[in-house]
Amino acid sequence: MEPLQYGFILRGLAAGLLAGISCALLSSFVVWRGMAFMGDAMAHAILPGIVAAYAWGFSLILGALGAAVVAVFAIGIISSRSSLKEDSAIGIVFAGLFALGILLLSRIASYQDLSHILFGNILGVSKADLITMSLVALGVLGVLASSFKELLVASFDPTHAVAIGISPSLIRYLLLLLLAFTTVIAIQSVGVVLVLALLVTPGATASVLTNKLGRMMGISVLTAIVSTGLGFYASYYWNTASGPTIVLVLIAIFSLAMLISFLRSTFSGSGNSSEHTAEESS
Repeated sequence: MEPLQYGFILRGLAAGLLAGISCALLSSFVVWRGMAFMGDAMAHAILPGIVAAYAWGFSLILGALGAAVVAVFAIGIISSRSSLKEDSAIGIVFAGLFALGILLLSRIASYQDLSHILFGNILGVSKADLITMSLVALGVLGVLASSFKELLVASFDPTHAVAIGISPSLIRYLLLLLLAFTTVIAIQSVGVVLVLALLVTPGATASVLTNKLGRMMGISVLTAIVSTGLGFYASYYWNTASGPTIVLVLIAIFSLAMLISFLRSTFSGSGNSSEHTAEESS
């Protein structure tokens, strides 16, 4: 409990949990729908918004949100008004916005001030940042809760979704927006470079252990909470960067889940083999 006596550490832990839980809830959909590339692209596409916000002296999180919304609508316009597939549109928008961000970054005198956006600075979260993150997280959770049925149907049975009046393309845009807003929450914790781990690993860990979406989301959230807590404490006592430490704990939990899945399938397979042999002998 020693680290929790400091206010900045409490704010950092709260920010990490907000980011982890929000990413974990969306992570199941990211894994099921194969949207990992989109998560990585979004993490890089928001860079110009962050740099512009820094240069003009307003909230970095709000700048990132603005860039994320621009990225989502740009992808939608390119993919809907041309013959290009969505992954090509994502690649074009991602490359263009990231290049713009690097260009703007090179024009700013102090790179050090923005390095925490690339690599994370969870201990540097201010009260204002925490409030903004909380509002964004609540918005994401609210949309997920109110649209869960539509998201579920459109994700697993698009044909049935159309039959009952649900637009899969509209749901796709909704997921892209949720992914964008969740990415913005996560960059404060682990930075642009490692944000993909928070968006993919909790859901991947859960998918190894179960194939039911409800359980997946529960396991994803639990994975995010445990990895954030352990990673936070480990970084404090080992004097390491919080973001990468949290991600390494996430990877360790995923590896453990893979081992459990392997052992479970091995023993269940050997059990079925033994039963089959016994039946043949009789």
